[in-house]
Amino acid sequence: MAFLEINDVHKIYGQTVVVDTFNLQVEQGEFVSFLGPSGCGKTTTLRMVAGFIMPTAGSIVINAVDVTRMPPNRRNVGMVFQSYALFPNMTVAANVGFGLKVAGQPVRAIKQRVAEMLEIIHMTEYANRYPYQLSGGQQQRVALARALAIQPQVLLLDEPLSALDAKIRIALRQEIRTIQRQLNITTIYVTHDQEEALSLSDRIVVMNQGRIEQIGTPFAIYNRPRTRFVASFVGTLNVLTAEVVDAATGRIMIDGQEIRVNRLPTGQPDLSLAIALRPEVISLNDVYGQTANHLQGTVEDVTFLGPVVRICVRFDQHTIHLDSFNTPQLVPPRSGDSVTVSFPPEACLVLSDTPDVEV
Repeated sequence: MAFLEINDVHKIYGQTVVVDTFNLQVEQGEFVSFLGPSGCGKTTTLRMVAGFIMPTAGSIVINAVDVTRMPPNRRNVGMVFQSYALFPNMTVAANVGFGLKVAGQPVRAIKQRVAEMLEIIHMTEYANRYPYQLSGGQQQRVALARALAIQPQVLLLDEPLSALDAKIRIALRQEIRTIQRQLNITTIYVTHDQEEALSLSDRIVVMNQGRIEQIGTPFAIYNRPRTRFVASFVGTLNVLTAEVVDAATGRIMIDGQEIRVNRLPTGQPDLSLAIALRPEVISLNDVYGQTANHLQGTVEDVTFLGPVVRICVRFDQHTIHLDSFNTPQLVPPRSGDSVTVSFPPEACLVLSDTPDVEV
């Protein structure tokens, strides 16, 4: 049995299905992110785990105890909100120790635990300051320490970094991951930021319109998306419509040019399907050898993005973007140049519109 189980959970408001048949098993100490656009149901699911929202159907089990109908204060979960939600009239130390005080812990034990948590978040010297005297990143560290001080069974984070600037977000997300590993606490992290989910998670749950599209490791989600939505939401993607020439040998046609993929569904020769290619697997240089696919096209645009140069190539009906690393030796093509792009057959992702939740 997994440490946290979400079984067949539904949430319906009136006639609107907000969360539909959500199933997930999370192991002790695992870091799982719910990733998806606004309105996909990820925060509603998190709040059902916290106990702030009751599911319409299904069950939630934490450490072999069914908590589906328990109030939040009996679930022993820690919650970190996007808005920090610190008490403005309390010092940092008082904020961190608040949950312990409510639980009736002895004063000495509270002081010791608060000191431990402030040391973990590197804010010991800020113990007597008030929230208004802290930066946004410091306030979020205090909110994290407060959630962890009660030694929760599960830590829940609802887009905790979205209000911070980019540089602080990157630094703080690494601190969150380090602390989570140090304490070995089971963690659910809600975000719409794909980079956060990819860099932090042991596994990612990609959600869309209240349903799970795919569950997998960051590597699998990025490199082996199973649906068109996952492929397009996670990372930059080229999606091409292809006609099947011979499913048995993986031969397909794009804009009159034949290429090969490793795996195809069986079907009629005129079967149309969607093929996805990441920009980083496509090359203007024939680096993949004789087994590579080749497509001839015309350069439509060249964009300098700092570390990479993004090149747009048009065929007939389709255009693709490819990324070349920016080096002093790079001589990018110019608009209007005729070029041949290459990529290996295994880089072609055959997309489906049917959600698939297998790892």
